[in-house]
Amino acid sequence: MDTATCDDADLLRAYARGDQTAFEGLYDRYDRPCFLFVQRMLGAAHRDAAEDVHQEAWVSVARKASAFDPNKAVFRAWLFTIARNKVWDHFRRQKVAFLTSGDDDAAMNVADSGPTPLEAVETRELARTLVAAVEGLPVVQRETFVLFAGGGLSLDQIADATDVGVETAKSRLRYARATLKQVLSPQRSAHG
Repeated sequence: MDTATCDDADLLRAYARGDQTAFEGLYDRYDRPCFLFVQRMLGAAHRDAAEDVHQEAWVSVARKASAFDPNKAVFRAWLFTIARNKVWDHFRRQKVAFLTSGDDDAAMNVADSGPTPLEAVETRELARTLVAAVEGLPVVQRETFVLFAGGGLSLDQIADATDVGVETAKSRLRYARATLKQVLSPQRSAHG
């Protein structure tokens, strides 16, 4: 089976029938976006748990492969729903009552796109500000924004994944964008 050309649902069905390479193909496609989603949802305060939560999500995908129904959801949305649930499970286990933002060292790994050291510093500062702004969003807005921007899910898929109506998902995304625009506008005008 050529995992590069098969669609996600076919790969998951093949895995459910015992084809390990099919699962590897799915993992290769979605490992990074899923991990980044988990990492962003957990935030800096729970950064150490990101790998474990990410792993739990993939174990759950493997266990539930035969239950996946491509008529109800696309694989990407199904995966992010599972990952979201694992993040919330982690928060419940940790008895997290609220989420706080914090510095994210990952922002320091942003590639230097400017030709001068000053532009490189400004780029890293803007990335750090963006990460902090996303982490500072109320968790339901953060979740919606990360699923949309990082996960590539549609509003319908986000609504299904988060168990809310499409209008609620749209509203959360609108509020998240407005908050980010407000937080980032001084940065953009300073670096514009």
